[in-house]
Amino acid sequence: MTFDELNLNTALIKALDDMEYDCPTPIQEKAFPVIMSGRNVVGIAQTGTGKTLAYLLPLLRQLPFSKQKDPRILIVAPTRELVMQILEEVKKLIKYSNLRSEGIYGGTNINSQKQMVFEGTDIVVATPGRLTDLALTGVLRLKSIQKLVIDEVDKMFGLGFRLELINLLELLPAKRQTLMFSATLTADVNDFIAKSIALPYTIEIAPHGTPIEKIVQTAYHVPNFNTKVNLLELLLRNHVEMSKVLVFISKKKLADRLHEMLEKRMPEQAGVIHSNKSHNTRLVALKHFSEDHFRLLIATDVIARGMDISDVTHVVNFDMPEVPGDYLHRIGRTGRADKDGEAIAFITPDEMPFKEAVETLMLKKITMEALPDDLVISNAFYEEEKAERLFDKNYLKTPDLKNSQGAFHEKKEKNKKINLGSAYKRNPKFTKNGKRIKKNNKSGKTRY
Repeated sequence: MTFDELNLNTALIKALDDMEYDCPTPIQEKAFPVIMSGRNVVGIAQTGTGKTLAYLLPLLRQLPFSKQKDPRILIVAPTRELVMQILEEVKKLIKYSNLRSEGIYGGTNINSQKQMVFEGTDIVVATPGRLTDLALTGVLRLKSIQKLVIDEVDKMFGLGFRLELINLLELLPAKRQTLMFSATLTADVNDFIAKSIALPYTIEIAPHGTPIEKIVQTAYHVPNFNTKVNLLELLLRNHVEMSKVLVFISKKKLADRLHEMLEKRMPEQAGVIHSNKSHNTRLVALKHFSEDHFRLLIATDVIARGMDISDVTHVVNFDMPEVPGDYLHRIGRTGRADKDGEAIAFITPDEMPFKEAVETLMLKKITMEALPDDLVISNAFYEEEKAERLFDKNYLKTPDLKNSQGAFHEKKEKNKKINLGSAYKRNPKFTKNGKRIKKNNKSGKTRY
């Protein structure tokens, strides 16, 4: 099937021709008639299969021109980068129409975004946090939303956007079409979908956890962080074909540390991107990597979902993700557009359970490679790599008591005193026949 066989208008056909797209992917082909029918849809497909166009094409096909200021289509995505990518695709598709689109995300001036929304738009692509901020100010009015798209639903939950999504649904009209797309679905997401969408139609192109077969997956056993750095440098120096490498690492602190070490050894060949970096810094790093100014880009999972970076030759899992589905999203950055790709994993002994979980999910073993003979093995461990103590103190060790006399010993002299009772009992002149003597202060008489 070609796009000409779908029920698209002339404006969309011309835009697709400019984008050099000829045939729809399976998710696009299956989703188009269902979304056009107005049903709620849950789409599940691997990364890189064209989920964005799968919902954009039918939504834009049904969106007529209007002079109203309030948006009619709302697309929510977890990260700024994904919002900007979706917005770029939208602008390409509406090139030959009079439709308007705007992006709303954090890290930029909120007042300028207020002004853009106030001037009017048909399509809003937004991150949950900034979207809620603008909606609560009253500048962004959501009463006219007819179509809601939540992209990368499981990543939304992983980033802690569950409450924002629940609050957002309360702000939207009850009568709307809701579309949710993701590469994987967790139990929490399934529960959320069941409570949020009425009778959704599920489109699943690939079974949950199926790897992209054309990606060659290998792994190395390494003892620690420093050895991983040595191995990465050695592979880059020995393999010229590793020309565009995306390196995934779990923590922002470790990403910065890796970048600093590689910058000393291989100057101006690596960039780094994570959520603590400013918006402009992230854009510049992505641009340099996309334009081949950087040979490798170090990233946390902030761009593992949805970011379309073309011609990535290798994906390096500097550490194994704890969530098996994240591994699939990571390696999905390579082997795109009918090209071969390679995914390499560095695995410490503590990360072996994560590797086994990934293999269980994929129903496929990751090939283990022997370490190169010229690899320098480091014996230095950072504090976070050391085994965590089970207790604050070592309660299992017998305390070392100096001059200990055991459990039974003579009391010290000060502890041998006998309790004689109150002052009346200790002083005999205040007692008679075992009774206390009390004096009447007014008469001076003694009474018993």
